[in-house]
Amino acid sequence: MVNRRDYLTGRQSAAVRLYDNERNVPLHRHGYIELMYAYKGTFTHRFGEEKVLLEEGDLLVMNQYVEHCVVESGEENIGINIIAVPEFFEKPFQMLKKQNKIMDFLVEMLRRNTRKPQYLIFHIKGRHALENLMENLIESIMEGNGASEEISQYTMGLLFLYLAEQMDREEHDPVENYKDEIIQETLKYIEIQYRTARLGKIAEDYHLALPSLSKLIKEGTGSTFQELLMKRRFEKAAVLLLETSLQVEEIALNVGYENQSYFHRQFKMRYGVTPRRYRLIHRRKMRQQGKI
Repeated sequence: MVNRRDYLTGRQSAAVRLYDNERNVPLHRHGYIELMYAYKGTFTHRFGEEKVLLEEGDLLVMNQYVEHCVVESGEENIGINIIAVPEFFEKPFQMLKKQNKIMDFLVEMLRRNTRKPQYLIFHIKGRHALENLMENLIESIMEGNGASEEISQYTMGLLFLYLAEQMDREEHDPVENYKDEIIQETLKYIEIQYRTARLGKIAEDYHLALPSLSKLIKEGTGSTFQELLMKRRFEKAAVLLLETSLQVEEIALNVGYENQSYFHRQFKMRYGVTPRRYRLIHRRKMRQQGKI
């Protein structure tokens, strides 16, 4: 277990640390509450057998009993961790007036008479009020003095109030909930089945026409199914180039491409270099940093 003293010093009740270009974080559990904000790119968290994909702008909140690891965060991804002791959340809890999932989460966390692992995920990208509150929260915690700590607690409370309002709206809009479910299942499907994933499979599962499903995915994510699939495949290819000794041709097949020239062309278009050059450059960097 990772203890408070590993990240918090003295009377500090909250701290911020950058999750910068880390590819794998081993299985661990904290003695405090952790918020993971996907500032740029995507992060895959594993909770036991369950895999959760954090897209850019997603916020993951975990209590002190969650055991998890991070796998396949990309080279250019940036995550921001906020870690805090349970007492930090007393003011935010007092600011919540209505029963909701956030209040239930805080009640269980503060009572400490249960050791049940719990986490919540929120999608805040494009919601400017929430994005501004996240930036203010990070800034005030980083300042680290007595006045800023109180500001941080009230900012966290405001963040939770906005998130609770968002959850209320979504619960009263079953159409939007259904659309969100399809999008999340699509992302999960691509994350796991990237090698053989096809749009028709999702259309069959949800009894939707392909044009309707394509439009829904585009509107919900800003990308087409094919763009999402290619992004995942080439992110996986980049990981395999750095973490395995597989030949480039084998990697292309592993991520779903039999056409080698197409794979090389698309890879260079995305990363600016050929797969072999990418491996050479980044392995040299990793050796210099003592990572291999």
